[in-house]
Amino acid sequence: MSTALVARQDGMMLAVPVGNLDAYINAVSAVPVLSAEEETELAWRFRRDSDLDAARQLVISHLRFVVHIARGYNGYGLPLGDLVQEGNVGLMKAVKRFDPSVGVRLVSFAVHWIRAEIHEYVLRNWRLVKVATTKAQRKLFFNLRKAKQRLGWLSPDETRAVAADLGVSPAEVNEMEQRLAARDLALDPGPDADDEERIGSPAAFLPAPGADPAELVAQDDWEENAVEALGEALAELDERGRDILQRRWLGERKATLQELAAEYGVSAERIRQIEAAAMKKLRARLADQAANAA
Repeated sequence: MSTALVARQDGMMLAVPVGNLDAYINAVSAVPVLSAEEETELAWRFRRDSDLDAARQLVISHLRFVVHIARGYNGYGLPLGDLVQEGNVGLMKAVKRFDPSVGVRLVSFAVHWIRAEIHEYVLRNWRLVKVATTKAQRKLFFNLRKAKQRLGWLSPDETRAVAADLGVSPAEVNEMEQRLAARDLALDPGPDADDEERIGSPAAFLPAPGADPAELVAQDDWEENAVEALGEALAELDERGRDILQRRWLGERKATLQELAAEYGVSAERIRQIEAAAMKKLRARLADQAANAA
């Protein structure tokens, strides 16, 4: 097992185990607690002289408190080691901002920062979709969850009592209660997913392309009407113009200008002119039919 050496406040070196949480907890629990005088001296050294060694000693002497606070969040199903790590980040932020002239102990000041970092970690990782985003939702997430461990589903009276106690509306309490009771579902379950997960997956409720009967009927009617309108418009063209358009655009094999020119005994340019004129008449006729239908 690997270890990391850090200096203790008494000048000795502390071997902190890496990768073994139990050994880490035992090691930080063995660090002596600073007296108020020692803590104040170290805090002033860091604040006035930017003494990083003093800041390091303040952090090390309070690692045990981070472990104690992190254990209070075990019920969220997240690794204790990760909770401790996030709490340590909060402790370091607290040491950086600690003012010894206020007259409070560092542990009292650091609790807020430690909990804040752990709260952020829990909210980011408790679910795939973030369950709380607003300030009211964050407050409800941590407080309502504790209440529900004792109460189960809240009655209307309990909902109103919780809302009044936390300073939020009953609707917000009901919404968070539903979020806490929900579970994550994969949009597209993998091959190992069970039948229940597949049925409840959002992907199961996505409509298949072209599955709407009304759209299918409308599409069929449109195609039928379009074919009928095209046939009527072609019938109004002269025989040569109609033949050229059908062979140039509607046949499986598209005839070339040169082929049609040789067949009709005219130039390719003349075939192009006849085609353009016939196309213009066809478009005008189709436009008139669409206007009459509207």
